[in-house]
Amino acid sequence: MPRRLDYSARYPLHTTKEVYAALMNRDHWDARIEEMRKHSPNDLVSLEAGDHGITVETRHVLPKDSLPDLAQTVMRKDMVITRRETWGPFGPEATGEYVAEIPGGPGTLGGTMRLFPTETGCTLRTSSQAEVFIPFFGRKLEQLMLVNLIDLFRAEAEVTQLWLDQNAA
Repeated sequence: MPRRLDYSARYPLHTTKEVYAALMNRDHWDARIEEMRKHSPNDLVSLEAGDHGITVETRHVLPKDSLPDLAQTVMRKDMVITRRETWGPFGPEATGEYVAEIPGGPGTLGGTMRLFPTETGCTLRTSSQAEVFIPFFGRKLEQLMLVNLIDLFRAEAEVTQLWLDQNAA
């Protein structure tokens, strides 16, 4: 049975329109990737943005020796995570979904995203689901994935907040 976890990034003083515009902007994604490179190799694979919505693909490489011991028992080499986010067209709110693929990984990871206005700005809520298909280790690995995912989302939200503070009109 998959484990679920929600994370909310709050952007006080910024509108949904500003955050969505950042998600469409190559400079914003370059800033996020550059920050993530401080921790491990990361790349922006592709970004397509227009009236139809947004599709972005990123690649994160986590060296095997940096993985927790439990994860090292499952992964035979560096963990390469390809994440694809797809957003629908902008409205007062925006919704999307993401999927993370890990070749040779023993499970699935993905979720939905919702960007909506609040009284002080807006919030981007990500609802994630992890499922690992290994008896005895599955639940622990699912929890490990979700906890690390929250750390990633938090770091990305900090970069987005800083980028918005410097670039939003």
